Amino acid sequence: MDMANTMALLWGTKPAPTRGRKPGMTIDRIVATAVAVADADGLDALSMRRVADELGVGTMSLYRYLPGKAELFELMLDAVMGEDPMVPTGDGWRDSLAEVARRSLAGYRRHPWLLEASLSHGLVGPNQAAVLDRLLAALDGTGLTSGRKMAVIGLLIGYVQGRARRLADAARTERGVSDGWFWAEFAPLLEPHLDRFPSLAAAWRDDELTWEDEFEFGLRRVLDGIEAHIDRGDQ
Repeated sequence: MDMANTMALLWGTKPAPTRGRKPGMTIDRIVATAVAVADADGLDALSMRRVADELGVGTMSLYRYLPGKAELFELMLDAVMGEDPMVPTGDGWRDSLAEVARRSLAGYRRHPWLLEASLSHGLVGPNQAAVLDRLLAALDGTGLTSGRKMAVIGLLIGYVQGRARRLADAARTERGVSDGWFWAEFAPLLEPHLDRFPSLAAAWRDDELTWEDEFEFGLRRVLDGIEAHIDRGDQ
C-alpha cells in the first residue's frame, strides 16, 4: 500500500479521475457500498469485484478511483468513524468518556467487521483524527500528560473492543437460542452436578440473583481506576 497515496485519498487531496468516469460514481459511493457488503457478509466477502458487482460496473472501473482493496479498507474505517460525531455532551471527563464508550460499542455492533481492524497501526483519516481530538480534549484539566492521556484512551478503546468482541461471539454462538430455551433445556442438566461446586451452586440457586449489565459494570470500574490515578496526581 502506498501510504502517501492512501493518505491523499483519506484527506480528499487526491484529484478525481478525469477519464472514463461513470456518471454518479464517486469514492464515497464506492466506500458506502463496500461498508454495506462487509456489514451484510463480513470482510471475507469483500472484494473489488463484489463491490463492482453491487455497483453494476466492471471491476477495472473501480481502479480509476483507488488502487485496491487495502486502500478501500482504510477508507471504510474512516467512513464508519464519521457516522457518529462523538461530541461528548456530559459534564466532566468521566461522563464524556463513558458516553463515547457507549457510542463506540454501538458502532462495533453496527459494523462487527471493525473488530478485525487495527485502529492503532492503520492510517489516520479526518474522522479518526476528529474522534481522537475530542477524546484528548475531554481529558483537558485532569493534569495528565499527553502520554498518559493517550494511554487512557487506549485503555478505554481496548475495553470497548473486548466487550464488543464478546457480544459478537455470543451473537454467533447463541443465534436462535432464547433465554427460555436455556432455562428449560440446559439448566436442569447442570443442576445435579452443582453440589461439587458450592460457590457456583450458591449463586446458581440464589432466588434473589440479579444480572448486572456487564458492559456498564466494567465501564464504571475502568473509569474508577482512571479517576483514582488522576486523584493521586501520579501523572
